[in-house]
Amino acid sequence: MSEEQELDYHTAIQKAGKLLFRFPLVTVRGTPLMCHIADNFEKIWAFNPHPSDLLIATYPKAGTTWTQEIVDLLLHNGDSEACKRAPTPVRSPFLEIFSPKPIPSGLDLLEKMDPPRMIKTHLPFHLVPLGFWENKCKTIYVARNAKDNMVSYFHFDRMNQTQPEPGPWECYVNKFMQGELGWGSWYDHVKGYWVEKEERNILYLFYEEMKENPRREVERIMRYLDLSLSDDVISRIVELTSFKSMKENPMSNYSCVPAPVFDHTISPFMRKGEVGDWRNYFSPEQSKMFDEDYKEKMKDVDIPFRDSI
Repeated sequence: MSEEQELDYHTAIQKAGKLLFRFPLVTVRGTPLMCHIADNFEKIWAFNPHPSDLLIATYPKAGTTWTQEIVDLLLHNGDSEACKRAPTPVRSPFLEIFSPKPIPSGLDLLEKMDPPRMIKTHLPFHLVPLGFWENKCKTIYVARNAKDNMVSYFHFDRMNQTQPEPGPWECYVNKFMQGELGWGSWYDHVKGYWVEKEERNILYLFYEEMKENPRREVERIMRYLDLSLSDDVISRIVELTSFKSMKENPMSNYSCVPAPVFDHTISPFMRKGEVGDWRNYFSPEQSKMFDEDYKEKMKDVDIPFRDSI
């Protein structure tokens, strides 16, 4: 995408500024989604990807942008300039996103791209268009421990002026546990992809493992994509996708999204990127209550989450 096209994307958001507000949630097949997504869900459900398309799926704020940048660099042999061709939401369209015109939807952007395309989604497994599985598209899923995921989502909901008002932290904890946030229940989300990962050939990654040993996880993604890159290129990709590098990169830090949507003065899109930050937010009582609820909701699966490294 050219610089002119990138500016068009930014300008479209600015023009729609007066039409943007905190959109209410509407339930679609048991999952709360922002109203514009819900209103256009049949179009999303009908999307038929090319077999060469790659799906990157996560619950919101679980390492999506990080993974998109790693994949883009792997596909371009570590060429950082190639990956500066456009900001993340243009290079890797958000499948289900819909906003007031003239902001292009994810489907609008995808229609203008030739396969293979790198496609982002936050949809739970049961809402992913069937074409991804029928066409045997490769899928990378990233899961983050519930407590850190919740903290990151809380701050994102504060700064994202199109998502429902998060309210105070004390109330947000209960909303998260009850699955009353955009894209629904974290528990159902991580379990949905987990139980399907073998049959659907889903590469299931953990945010904590990516933080603990980024090189190992970059190499895992590389092998999954049937690529073979040199050690030097892998090292460069690890460096380029460090939190510090990405936070300073205007193509990955979402500074392309202006204040009518993302108010970075409230909280930056890339805030901390840490494991264990939840300890700065949960009171002992909240942590105990959450742990008991978590144990009940996750008793039917054995997903090896860690909330510290």
